[in-house]
Amino acid sequence: MKKLAVDIGGLILQNPIMPASGAFGPEMNSVIDFNRLGAVIPKSITLSPRAGNATPRVCETPAGMINSIGIQSKGINYYMENVVPFFAQYQSPLISSLSAESVEEFGQIADIVAKNPNVSALELNISCPNLKGNGLAFGMDADLTYQLVRKVRDVTDKPVITKLSPNVTSIQEIAIAAQEGGSNALTVANTLLAMSIDVETRKPRIGNIMGGLSGPATKPVAIRLIYQVKKVVTIPIIGCGGVMTSDDAIEMILAGATAVQVGTASFIHPHAMVDIVKGIQTYMEHHNISDINELIGSVIID
Repeated sequence: MKKLAVDIGGLILQNPIMPASGAFGPEMNSVIDFNRLGAVIPKSITLSPRAGNATPRVCETPAGMINSIGIQSKGINYYMENVVPFFAQYQSPLISSLSAESVEEFGQIADIVAKNPNVSALELNISCPNLKGNGLAFGMDADLTYQLVRKVRDVTDKPVITKLSPNVTSIQEIAIAAQEGGSNALTVANTLLAMSIDVETRKPRIGNIMGGLSGPATKPVAIRLIYQVKKVVTIPIIGCGGVMTSDDAIEMILAGATAVQVGTASFIHPHAMVDIVKGIQTYMEHHNISDINELIGSVIID
């Protein structure tokens, strides 16, 4: 029997595959068995309800898609009363993705969510704008990243996962700041800032003009970022970006990821995550790998 279990900052997952926040919700229980996933991560939650961005919010691109949902949210009360109890019925641990408009608000929402025994870990979406600062995303500033993670670390002992932005000059600098702030793991990375224009109307295809690029076109960038971050941190990395197949997931693990998130693939093939788990098992059997942890960061560089 091949060992697929991995350790994400003290949280043991039965296998390394989980959804990316924003590409997964309760309604998917009609097509896949949530108990077969390493963890479940619903859409990011905010303290107060949010309407989200102007439409259109999604457009297709070559080998990918751009989205600008704007973290539409029903707020923390709805999340705690409805979403958390729903996922509590499954054995796969619930990782709550949090989004906030200030460092203080991140601490406030983390304190509320982490106290629920059905929440196993927190993922901090630090790619959202710091509305009380200069308008840049928290994850584009190492000092803000450190402060934010430290604020959350001070209110909970549960595993904290910081989701990094790829839209930075040096992701290594931000990764180090998150680790020093007390993050137990890192998600590498969020979507790439992108834009698409309809040449007939000459208008942007996204109502918010720009949005986040995801899908297979982004995978080589994600692989590079994982490899770079692995060189400078000692905490586990969750790879994210363009995973469509088990080979894609294995590539991320070879680059240094301990676990892998799947997003856009689930829109195309709702059962993609379960298929990827099966594919990893087949790969391990073919290559005589008994423990998936043997593969982490094992890329051969001559």
